Amino acid sequence: MTLSLSPGPLPEAERLFSEVRWPLQHITMAGLHWPAAPDASSERPIILLHGWLDNSLSYVKLAPVLTGLGPVWAVDQAGHGHSDHRPSGQSYLLVDYVSDVVELLETHFADHETVDLVGHSLGGIVAMLVAGAFPEKVRRLVMIDSLGPISKAADEVVSQLRRSIQKRLSGSNAGNTYATLEEAARLRTRGRNALSEETARMLLSRNLKETPDGLQWRTDPRLRHPSVMMFTEDQVMALVKAVEAPTLLIGARQGLLTDPERWQPRFSALNNVRRLDAEGGHHCHLDGDVTAVNDSIRSFLSER
Repeated sequence: MTLSLSPGPLPEAERLFSEVRWPLQHITMAGLHWPAAPDASSERPIILLHGWLDNSLSYVKLAPVLTGLGPVWAVDQAGHGHSDHRPSGQSYLLVDYVSDVVELLETHFADHETVDLVGHSLGGIVAMLVAGAFPEKVRRLVMIDSLGPISKAADEVVSQLRRSIQKRLSGSNAGNTYATLEEAARLRTRGRNALSEETARMLLSRNLKETPDGLQWRTDPRLRHPSVMMFTEDQVMALVKAVEAPTLLIGARQGLLTDPERWQPRFSALNNVRRLDAEGGHHCHLDGDVTAVNDSIRSFLSER
């Protein structure tokens, strides 16, 4: 049986990417590269980090908009897309995603003193932590429907650790098998962060693999395990305050940052920040009318 994992019809400008692989010490990362336009204003890399259970195709609409500013790379984070899974016995600690990005910058982008980081959801969390811990590496920071890690109270550390280890020991199966990409995409149109079927089909084309039995998940099932350790809110605030790069925060009106009491202290703690309230849901840079969001990101990153 031959199954197609084509992302479907895309405008020609959005297809002008190539596959990239970056060997690191303990894992090989994959991603997509859009070359800079001939008249690009800079050679500074623009690095794009996707959200949890997504992949680098999350930026298939934004990346072409940014090539007039410089070369663009969208990274499949560990366990996602075409990147390697963590070795057996390891889990997906948030700090390890941060380490991956820093090693990527130091190993494969060492010719550039700084980069611009754009992150959506989990990618925004990782980008913010990189900018906080390594401010000398990040010129500008964009977070899309994301404003730092989920925090836990200190007295929840025991239950969190116990729950995580129990899940690690019990393990996970490989997940469902699908006859067609359309079948898998229809499931992704449901739930809190639902996508249109067309967008879901495109995004899932990079998260599935062909097997003799049908389409199965390429993403690591351990991504769904509870975190072993989580930051307290005081620790998160220390990281937020450490960000020096000018920051653009994009909050989707039907997204995850709709509770002002929950997020305002973090927003106020950022040193140099502006906010855009965008129409749409959590994937406001990818699904629906993305023009305002993507033009705002381009305008922000074009500033010196």
